[in-house]
Amino acid sequence: MKQKNAEYSLSMKSRKSRTLKRIAPNWDLYIMILIPLILLLVFAYYPMFGLQIAFKRYSASGGIWGSQWVGLDQFSKMFNTPKFVQVFFNTLKISVYYILVKAVVTVFFAMLLNVVRNKYYKKTVQMITYMPYFISTVIMVGILSQLLNSRIGLYGNICNLFGIEAVDIWSKPQYFAHIYVWSGIWQNLGWNSVIYLAALSSVDQELYEAASIEGASRFKQLIHIDFPSIMPTFVILFILSVGSMMSLGYEKVLLMQNPLNLSASEIISTYSYKVALQTGTDYSYGTAISLFDSVINLVFMAFVNQLSKKVTDSSLW
Repeated sequence: MKQKNAEYSLSMKSRKSRTLKRIAPNWDLYIMILIPLILLLVFAYYPMFGLQIAFKRYSASGGIWGSQWVGLDQFSKMFNTPKFVQVFFNTLKISVYYILVKAVVTVFFAMLLNVVRNKYYKKTVQMITYMPYFISTVIMVGILSQLLNSRIGLYGNICNLFGIEAVDIWSKPQYFAHIYVWSGIWQNLGWNSVIYLAALSSVDQELYEAASIEGASRFKQLIHIDFPSIMPTFVILFILSVGSMMSLGYEKVLLMQNPLNLSASEIISTYSYKVALQTGTDYSYGTAISLFDSVINLVFMAFVNQLSKKVTDSSLW
């Protein structure tokens, strides 16, 4: 027994020495990795301890650890609240709409831009489409409110020019999803297309030459060479998009909200923010909503990943 312990001790020392020998030549690289790792632990994983208040009735006097444990009461309250059902379907509707439109438009734009052979025209288009991405959310919503104003905005003036009565689309619930989605497409189109352009730039040029010799038109090359080349990238990005389906950022939605469009614009993130932080009275309920949101995202991503693995042989894991 002692001999085995001695052998095990020597084995562990040998492993440690080998590990140190591997680390020593590249110690500076390990330090560089250590910094983002610490940031990740402090700002991403450590706050997860606070998720336990979703199963408690949080009180400031008791704190996170001392608050009363109530089990699944907060989730029961969530499912029995009629407004939450409306909020859930609002989020799902806008998310599905945005993901599908973004996927189709971005791929189409990247493939068309890749066809352009005039490099100056191509770079000009890229620069113009990249610029909106760097506009802040507050400024973006301000621009939208000015453009779509039915009385003094560009939309209102065009309608008046043609003698048409301008509908106040900014306050109509049925138009909210369209404004949110298409303004997001416009703002992020150039930036989102970068990864597809990178994938297309890696395609072997001999494939195009062989296709040209065989008499294939540029459109056929687009269908049979370009599209299959970016398909794995498209699938991975689509799965990642589904993984954040229910996590629409609340900043833009909150800025676009008004009492008239609230029936269509209230989503999970804004609802959670209002019940937890804006009122400052129900932190446990707000945390339960956010936790439910994350679980739904995980389920959707796992399902789409497995489906993709069977259909396209491309997946995250």
